[in-house]
Amino acid sequence: MAKKKIDVEEGCMHKPHQLLIFTIDEQRYAIHLQAVERVVPAVEIMPLSEGPDMVTGVINVQGQVIPALNIRRKFRLHERDIELDDSIVIVKGSKWTVAFAVDSVEGVLERRQEEIIPAEEILPDMEYTEGVIKIHDDIVFLYDIDKALSFEEKGELEAVMKKE
Repeated sequence: MAKKKIDVEEGCMHKPHQLLIFTIDEQRYAIHLQAVERVVPAVEIMPLSEGPDMVTGVINVQGQVIPALNIRRKFRLHERDIELDDSIVIVKGSKWTVAFAVDSVEGVLERRQEEIIPAEEILPDMEYTEGVIKIHDDIVFLYDIDKALSFEEKGELEAVMKKE
């Protein structure tokens, strides 16, 4: 039986990325769909007694306690309480499952790798952003969940989660 030769063009280099598009304060953001565990309607976030500034508390999703990040604070946006029509995006990073509130979820969009402008080409200090994509005349920041928490914040969160 002859083996099929795999052409680089058919490989994952040209496979489109599926991205979940969401909004916060009328700005669009994206995250890789493969990292998204689920999107749920707004729920109450229970505050932690202590923890990293970026973590607002925890949510309970079907018995699983998940830390809730304050994405607004990380993106340096105006902070506000969660509203009834907001959504909670639950994502699984390489080591963490975390949740964060968004104003709305727009849907899924596909983009090829070459359509994603790497963050370091725009600003070298965009530490939690993988890159930027354009949708019509709009700029969308592609968020990297594994870079959301600093090493120190991850350590603090782990210590607090063990206590709770």
